[in-house]
Amino acid sequence: MDTTLQDPLVGQLLDGRYRIDARIAVGGMATVYRAMDTRLDRVLALKVMHPALATDASFVERFIREAKSVAGLAHPNVVAVFDQGAQGGYVYLAMEYVAGCTLRDVLRERGALQPRAALDILEPVLAALGAAHRAGFVHRDMKPENVLIGDDGRVKVADFGLVRAVGTVTDTTGSVLGTVSYLAPEQIERGTADTRADVYACGVVLYEMLTGTKPHAGDSPAQVIYQHLNEDVPAPSAVVPGLAPELDELVVSATARDPEVRPFDAVALLAESLRARSGLTDAQLDSIPPQARAEARDAAEDRTSVIPRVLPPGQGTAHHTSRLEIPPPPPARRTGLRGGPQRGIVAAVVAVLLVLGIGGGVWYINSGQFTRVPALLGQSEKTAKGRLSDADLELKGVERAYSDTVDRGKVVRSDPKSGARIRGNGSVTLVVSRGPEIVKVPDVEGIELADAKRELTKAGLAPGMTTKEFSEDVAAGDVIRTDPEAGAERRADAAVAIVVSKGSPVDVPDVIGLSIEDATDALDEEGLKAKVLPDRVNSPEVSGDIAHQSPAEGQEAAEGDTITLTVSKGPQMIDVPDVTGKNVDDARSELEDAGFEVKVDRPFLSFSDTVARQSVDGGDRAPEGSTITIRTKGL
Repeated sequence: MDTTLQDPLVGQLLDGRYRIDARIAVGGMATVYRAMDTRLDRVLALKVMHPALATDASFVERFIREAKSVAGLAHPNVVAVFDQGAQGGYVYLAMEYVAGCTLRDVLRERGALQPRAALDILEPVLAALGAAHRAGFVHRDMKPENVLIGDDGRVKVADFGLVRAVGTVTDTTGSVLGTVSYLAPEQIERGTADTRADVYACGVVLYEMLTGTKPHAGDSPAQVIYQHLNEDVPAPSAVVPGLAPELDELVVSATARDPEVRPFDAVALLAESLRARSGLTDAQLDSIPPQARAEARDAAEDRTSVIPRVLPPGQGTAHHTSRLEIPPPPPARRTGLRGGPQRGIVAAVVAVLLVLGIGGGVWYINSGQFTRVPALLGQSEKTAKGRLSDADLELKGVERAYSDTVDRGKVVRSDPKSGARIRGNGSVTLVVSRGPEIVKVPDVEGIELADAKRELTKAGLAPGMTTKEFSEDVAAGDVIRTDPEAGAERRADAAVAIVVSKGSPVDVPDVIGLSIEDATDALDEEGLKAKVLPDRVNSPEVSGDIAHQSPAEGQEAAEGDTITLTVSKGPQMIDVPDVTGKNVDDARSELEDAGFEVKVDRPFLSFSDTVARQSVDGGDRAPEGSTITIRTKGL
């Protein structure tokens, strides 16, 4: 994507050949540009190392190693490298330009993907990595950002900048190469990685495509690293209910913390993916996960997708599903024994048999007497037993356990676990789900709250919200009832609300207008407590007595409750306006607006509407709410 920031290379001709048109992306080691090869007249991507790193021999070596490694792969699902060079402080790679987006863009836009789309992306990625693994290289930085999806639907793996030869010891002391969320435990613990580290990263990517979230999350990289080392990647069906067990098994197999349990390389994982796909129905492949964005759901319902579907046989080949073909074994060499002496033939045969015998013995001691526990998670008890029998393993026993995520009758786990290395005559214990654990709510009515909570916890339930209400029959502090009620069935750890008695209600007496002492005595007689607030308020009605109470008269309170009392400091004194000489109606309005009551006094046979006198002179102060008398003029 182009950027509005000014870049010194945009518009320049690099190495006299590559015209840089726009900046696409910026990484920690390099910047990627869209460029034109003016010699061959083709668009390509130019990956230019940051000039500050070009003086570091190790970074330059990694750049050149990427060019050589990827150039030797020549696989349709690997971003091709055309050229490598340098001009001044700029070291660059000329690479295939893929018009489209990254898998990260797809996940950000669509959330979780349908299983078919996830496998349509995973399989060409594994084909690309399989080619690299069989060529002797490990990617070491697989993540959605390095999976490119072209506008034509092709899937390609990019950024082999961290590639190493298989078996090379990689010391990451001082820095962790690769993105933390996709690092295999051995990369974190020992700083080394082989083909199985790429397998682990692909398993995490598959989990993220199926669920829309990463399996391990935290507020810091250290928390994510701790989870990688100490917690298994969960089955995606724990987040997406109803997901096919075959997909769970694929993720669990690829992300086993022990690298010995994982598929050996991407080719082996690709075989498992194809086998899992073949066992899924169209409904399972096209199921829409709840984590999918609304627009993605609409697209799925319209049978459209940003990921093109695999074409039916006879209708062409979709480029993005290119798969790694394993070449057949080479033909056996001629030994040159034909026509030779009989003794030579016998000696050769004996030698071959001896080598085969020794080799077979070594193989049997190291590997031949062992097998692996088949995938059992989520299978029915009958199917799991059949798989054990097919693997020539004995069933040690069947145990039952409650599970909120695995359906009743399906395998929750096994011992040893699926994928574990086990002797060929070994035995396996199955743990089968009993479904969600259901418990009955105990009868805790009439007992104290603390004891009731202990009884609920003992029964496998969680004490929930506690509320109080009055009761004539249940003593204060004891339980009146629970919700759900006693005897109801609920799942283990379900919350149970508790209603506790406040005892018999007490009618709050009216103490307004009483002195503090009398009000306190009146409340005490009802079993209530008085609390006098330190701040007093003006009150026109009372002076030096109780002006307000809370709760108010007639409301219900529990014995021992506290009634808050506010004391009056008398009415507020305010200025009296001067209304002499004014019309009676105007005078009345002015005095009332000031907060006074008004009384009009007219002398006998007086017909005047003009105020001659007022009972409190204008400018003097009088209590708010008091009465001011105004007198009109007489004859």
